[in-house]
Amino acid sequence: MFAIIDIETCGGKFDYRRGRIIEISVLLHDGLTVTDKFTTLINPECHISPAFRNITGITDEMVADAPRFCEVAKKLVELTENRIFVGHNVQFDYGFIRDEFAHLGYRYRRDTLCTVRLSRKLIPSKISYSLGKLCASLNIPVEGRHRAEGDATATAKLLDHLIYLKSVNPQYKNMGIEEIMTRRVDKIKAYILKKIPEDCGVYYFLDRDGKILYIGKSSNMYNRAISHFNTKGSKQGKLLFELTDVNFIPTGSELIALLTESAEIKNHKPPYNKVRKSDAFTHSIYWQKDEQGIVNFKIAPYGEQKDVLRSFNSLFTARECLDRWIDEHTLCIRYCGLTDSDAVCFNHHIKKCNGICAGKENPETYNARANEIIKQFGYKYKSFCILDKGRRPEEQSVIVVEDGHYKGFGYFDASTQFASPSGLAEIAGRSRFYPDSDDLLRSWIKSRKPKIIKLTGEQV
Repeated sequence: MFAIIDIETCGGKFDYRRGRIIEISVLLHDGLTVTDKFTTLINPECHISPAFRNITGITDEMVADAPRFCEVAKKLVELTENRIFVGHNVQFDYGFIRDEFAHLGYRYRRDTLCTVRLSRKLIPSKISYSLGKLCASLNIPVEGRHRAEGDATATAKLLDHLIYLKSVNPQYKNMGIEEIMTRRVDKIKAYILKKIPEDCGVYYFLDRDGKILYIGKSSNMYNRAISHFNTKGSKQGKLLFELTDVNFIPTGSELIALLTESAEIKNHKPPYNKVRKSDAFTHSIYWQKDEQGIVNFKIAPYGEQKDVLRSFNSLFTARECLDRWIDEHTLCIRYCGLTDSDAVCFNHHIKKCNGICAGKENPETYNARANEIIKQFGYKYKSFCILDKGRRPEEQSVIVVEDGHYKGFGYFDASTQFASPSGLAEIAGRSRFYPDSDDLLRSWIKSRKPKIIKLTGEQV
């Protein structure tokens, strides 16, 4: 796709006797990364003046045994064929090389792309657009300034940055790189779709350094991957620009994929995932019956209570949830820990409480409404397991809840016979527990209604 080229010379313009190329570097770039490079000193067959020795550090002695331009000309033609010639102030580099070829009697023609011109459009108002100062302002490192490979490498990094800016600023039209961007996305799309299977599992989108950009799950990872390339929007454009590779974990079970995705997002916190990133749970809502047998709901610091129904990332979100339960199920704020334990609650005075706090409603009626919440956000049994699909036809998976909380999952051969349910539960490894795993499990159970195998007879 690209041939990013930088040259060093011993003259300000081509002159066969005193303005020749003394070093050249060609970086081949496929739109994703540099795939190959060629760098060599060139014997200019003329004297290098002190001014250019000071700029480049290249001396007559260094180039004495280097190849002449005519000796590398064929390789340059081959390297740059069917590629866009990219340079910072491209007409200088391209002009010198074209003139060197013309001196050999060969007409050298390539499409060009100038990173100076592109920078002026995409990054206006910079004080200087020289390679060194521009890269410094963008925190792009330049190693080996005024040497061909160092400057070519910096130009390649600058080009990556400019294409990124174009991808997230679609208002910039007709800048000569739309086709390049399309080809780049098409190239990575073909690579991703060739690699990812049509299986249920969790997938990881990676950048060129192997860092995780996005974690997703699907019953068909291949189809889900296609949808990323068909989705419009600036954030999606950023993701596709940075995307270079994909890893995946087949799970067989949609439930295991759901639980794994949630845990992995918290573990890695990918920049392009919006939800389930926080792993800091501060408060919970738990339930208990008081001495009169009335169901109470209370907010407590996370980890201090059993019989927890939901956990939250802040006191505010916990209180928001409890207030919603109070409104939807006509609960008494006294039995939600929001007023004195012996007071007639304010909600009763405004007819939003049926009077359990004033002795006007019997506990059985009140508890029936409270139990609707417990049923919605709790498990029927404290310890149980769920059987689900495996990663292969002859395999099954098991998901285990132990003492009211998600424990983990495992796989076993479908032909295996177990003496008791406890043997089945022992297959599951212990996963790192996050409170919202229970929320995901409960919602999945309600929507799918799987067969549940009790591990104890104790009913919640």
